[in-house]
Amino acid sequence: MTTEKKEMEVVKGLDLERYMGRWYEIASFPSRFQPKNGADTRATYTLNPDGTVKVLNETWDGGKRGFIQGSAFKTDPKSDEAKFKVRFYVPPFLPIIPVTGDYWVLYIDPEYQHAVIGQPSRSYLWILSRTAHVEEETYKQLVEKAVEQGYDVSKLHKTAQSDTPPESDAAPDDTKGIWWLKSIFGK
Repeated sequence: MTTEKKEMEVVKGLDLERYMGRWYEIASFPSRFQPKNGADTRATYTLNPDGTVKVLNETWDGGKRGFIQGSAFKTDPKSDEAKFKVRFYVPPFLPIIPVTGDYWVLYIDPEYQHAVIGQPSRSYLWILSRTAHVEEETYKQLVEKAVEQGYDVSKLHKTAQSDTPPESDAAPDDTKGIWWLKSIFGK
């Protein structure tokens, strides 16, 4: 299911305060920056006083919590387009190398409950929800939004989510960054 590649359209006038909070990853393109067997993957966004956003990405693999913290900021502060840059320092266990990527909000529903996130090369795609599970019809509609943006959704992989998602302090942290090292080698 692909469409002819056209210029991506991003959300205009995103209410950043409403966008803050926890989002669960419902599906994504596999990425070497996430463990292959990661489950209960989620992102938590917190607005900083300077208008930037604190980003906390978490996933669980083998009962351990892998996480990375970073920041996001508007690509063009004067634009009303929801185009952001995210910056993380890697590896997570010794954060010294800055890695910056695009984070474009391609779709958000009026209630700010579901979102489709991508970037200009169409190499990354995330379907996010405020809840850990979505109805199949809602999922199909979100996938269709990605198709409309020119994504090859055959690469989309649903993320395993528990009925009761874990809390951050309920599992030991992967303090050695093993998941990150394994992901570099495609494990």
